[in-house]
Amino acid sequence: MYDLDQTIVERRSVRGFLPRAVPREVLDEALELAQRAPSNCNVQPWRVYIAAGEALRDLRAALVDAALSGKSQAMSAPVDSFFGTYRDKQVACAVELYGKMGIERGDRVGRQRAMLRNFEFFDAPHVAYICMAKAFGIGVALDVGMYVQTLMLALQSRGVGSCAQAALRAFPDVAATHLGIPEDEQILCGLSFGYEDPEVPANRTRQPRDPVSHNVFFRE
Repeated sequence: MYDLDQTIVERRSVRGFLPRAVPREVLDEALELAQRAPSNCNVQPWRVYIAAGEALRDLRAALVDAALSGKSQAMSAPVDSFFGTYRDKQVACAVELYGKMGIERGDRVGRQRAMLRNFEFFDAPHVAYICMAKAFGIGVALDVGMYVQTLMLALQSRGVGSCAQAALRAFPDVAATHLGIPEDEQILCGLSFGYEDPEVPANRTRQPRDPVSHNVFFRE
């Protein structure tokens, strides 16, 4: 449970969950650990809204309806566009994931279905929306990112899988209405979490990592 190295290696994006809820005491333990994440001047700027049960089902239905209706996503911060070698990695990631899901490149129906899975939270019994004040910028967003990573690792060490989703920045008005997110806060990402369903094909996806030398440069 407390092997940090193993937890880091085993953590991955889970895209299919069992209906079994995470016990509140387990979730509280993970949230207590995540609260130890570092932040500038210890301001602890993250704001987290967690839905389960009927609240989650209502939110999921509203998001799927919005996505199918063609309603504007109105993201306050659009999902990043990748270029060059970053784009190559994005494509390779999609090829691996969609391949495991049996979706071919020209399968528009299959690709739309895969997109909708984001708004279904991959059938997770819990979803967290992670926010920060709209007045903050990149520095505080970095703090919140460290919080999200800490939370995912705390969940993973307790056998709880998760998937951080930039896609859940879409339809912020829908999320705000259902979760009571204040008007002066913006959504940075969503986090679907629960116990992994090993029978879901997408969960057989394994993404590689580059050698450290591709990202880290020593100057001596």
